[in-house]
Amino acid sequence: MPITRSVLVALGGAVIVLLAGMFSNALRSTCPQPTVAPASPITVDKMAASRRLSDAVRQKTITPDDPRQMDGRAFLELHRLMIASYPNVHRTLQREVVSDHSLLYTWKGTQSGRKPILLIAHMDVVPVDPGMEGAWTHPPFAGDIADGYVWGRGTLDDKASVLGVLEAVELLIAEGFEPSRTVYLAFGHDEEPRGREGAAKIASLLRSRDVRFEYVLDEGLIIGDGIIPGVAAPVAMIGTAEKGWLTVELSAPGGGGHASMPPAHTAIGLLATAIHKLEANPPAAAIKEPTRELFACAAARMPFTRQVVFTNLWLFEPLVMRQLTASPATNAAIRTTIAVTIARAGTVDNVLPTSATAVVNSRIMPGEGTASVLEHVRHVVDDPRIGIRPLKREEPTGVSPTSSASFRTLAGTVRQIFPRAVVAPGLVIARTDSAHFLDLTEATYRFLPIVLTRDDLGRFHGTNERIAVDSYETLIKFYAQLLRNSSVAATP
Repeated sequence: MPITRSVLVALGGAVIVLLAGMFSNALRSTCPQPTVAPASPITVDKMAASRRLSDAVRQKTITPDDPRQMDGRAFLELHRLMIASYPNVHRTLQREVVSDHSLLYTWKGTQSGRKPILLIAHMDVVPVDPGMEGAWTHPPFAGDIADGYVWGRGTLDDKASVLGVLEAVELLIAEGFEPSRTVYLAFGHDEEPRGREGAAKIASLLRSRDVRFEYVLDEGLIIGDGIIPGVAAPVAMIGTAEKGWLTVELSAPGGGGHASMPPAHTAIGLLATAIHKLEANPPAAAIKEPTRELFACAAARMPFTRQVVFTNLWLFEPLVMRQLTASPATNAAIRTTIAVTIARAGTVDNVLPTSATAVVNSRIMPGEGTASVLEHVRHVVDDPRIGIRPLKREEPTGVSPTSSASFRTLAGTVRQIFPRAVVAPGLVIARTDSAHFLDLTEATYRFLPIVLTRDDLGRFHGTNERIAVDSYETLIKFYAQLLRNSSVAATP
């Protein structure tokens, strides 16, 4: 049937309406940023502060997975350094030692009716991979200050936060500042191996005292410069949720025997098939909160063509999903991931293995759960010969509000100290000590106040970890301003 002119006109009109709606969505894309007054001036002796951080880096505060193997001497030496370096803090704040090596400080507020706040950081660091020491520009535990940086393990994760908070409190006390609300500082000693003896015990202690917080702030996301494609401004990503995790062991039986007479499928072959199925059939991807809100904020700063795409996900979501799933970093922000991390089988080359095992680690999106992921693994493997045994699990967190006064205080402080930054919520794909305090507050945020580029991200747990002296100075100023802002009745 020939297409009439009226049909063409109708189709053309529909296309125009569609395009107009899409362009309207793009033009309306906004991510309102708080309007703030200038930050209160505070003078930081950045070189003296950097030397104190350097001293802390020299302490090899590595916590083993097994608490029975703990050698706490490095932590005790770090404690001594902290006491000597911050006399105002230790004259003014109450200090408690928890589980021998973790620390809880209490800075009493002047108004007992206001909810306290909690700042979290951790003193432990990850070890350096054996044989990789020579790849460092400066030795990982020398704490060298060179080329404008403090070098060494812990400068990013997370001794800069521990000492940066103490530097800020020390300076505020020196200028006569008193917080209106009580401030707690929790410094754990075993965050890397899950925080069960440090942060968990501190949280239990606070729980026994019926302490409830206005908000909790831990390490987490950073200010990314050039990390989000198409966004020229630095993006300050404040973590409002964390993924959960599930570790599962897969096992396959084998009959053993001589390799010259193999069965059709050895234990390793069975296990490899199961692994291939899991890698070929990951859980479904979806753009959920807080990632969706992060993209909305980013879209408002993108070139117009990208704004059209990201503000019309109802049409372009399949295209966007293909782009996001192509990169491990962005793929992790939109789906539950499954990764094989350990495999064991066989002893010599001419003997069939009697069994083969693999450990699979899953990082779980908010809104999903460990039970559903375990069911996904069983459904995808679909082989009664493969044993599937959950080893460890932790549920994903809920999403903390971005409409709260606490988030506005945090976002306002970011804008005061980093005026070029765009503040947006984000998803933390790892686990932090804040997970142990979730029931003590309705607002848990995860943010490390430092500007980093894409090239810097590999320094976390990697080679040549470092922090710029200027960045450390700014980090200290951020914590000082945050404590001031949290003390006033109105947000900045």
